[in-house]
Amino acid sequence: MMLFDTHTHLDAQQFDEDREEVIARCVEGGVSKMVNVGFNRETIPTTMALAEKYDFIYAAVGWHPQDAITMKEGDLEWIASLCQHEKVVAIGEIGLDYYWDTSPKDVQHKVFRQQIGLAREIKMPIVIHNRDAHEDVVRILREEKAHEVGGIMHSYSGSWETAKMCLDMGFHLSFGGPITFKNAKQPKEVLAQVPMDRLLIETDSPYLTPHPYRGKRNESAHVRLVAEAAAQIKGVDIEEIARITTRNALDLFGIL
Repeated sequence: MMLFDTHTHLDAQQFDEDREEVIARCVEGGVSKMVNVGFNRETIPTTMALAEKYDFIYAAVGWHPQDAITMKEGDLEWIASLCQHEKVVAIGEIGLDYYWDTSPKDVQHKVFRQQIGLAREIKMPIVIHNRDAHEDVVRILREEKAHEVGGIMHSYSGSWETAKMCLDMGFHLSFGGPITFKNAKQPKEVLAQVPMDRLLIETDSPYLTPHPYRGKRNESAHVRLVAEAAAQIKGVDIEEIARITTRNALDLFGIL
């Protein structure tokens, strides 16, 4: 059984003491591939270093909405140049975050639109970060014709109504640790309705740790717990979830 963690941050400082051991546990646990996400000036280089060191780790690079205000002239060109690298498979994570007040909304919108435009120009899928901004995210995706490239609604937490809009634009929905939480009713209800060919799983490690490790550091090996929860919700076995979500990820990212 092979699992694909479509969103992780193994370059985070939380792994500085035991990164190689964490990655070894991923492999031992059946995680065949991962996409590490670099989202600002500090994490893009460390993400690229991981992708170059490990053949089963791929990279997504982009500018996070929380960091939008730090994006300078030339950074978009930097991202574009990195997208030519054979291990870079997506632009992200990009989007809007209205929970943390670190970048003004108008700046977030500008940076989001610029990166969707780049993705369309170079024909690369995008990874969407959306926190408390469902209406504006969907509106901007539509206005910027994001359906031309598609991508992932990362760690999806919205309603089924919003999910349908995203699915109509060709996006995949990815689910992580929250679907293992007893009180996480909405993500479970949405996952139950997502077509299997649009379903992905992730960890977002070191964050959003699944039950029974909630409150501790997350790691990519825990994607198996997400797969088990998804299998239960969908009424299939874990092998089926692993097979389908891995195939979906390989196809979306263009990994042979």
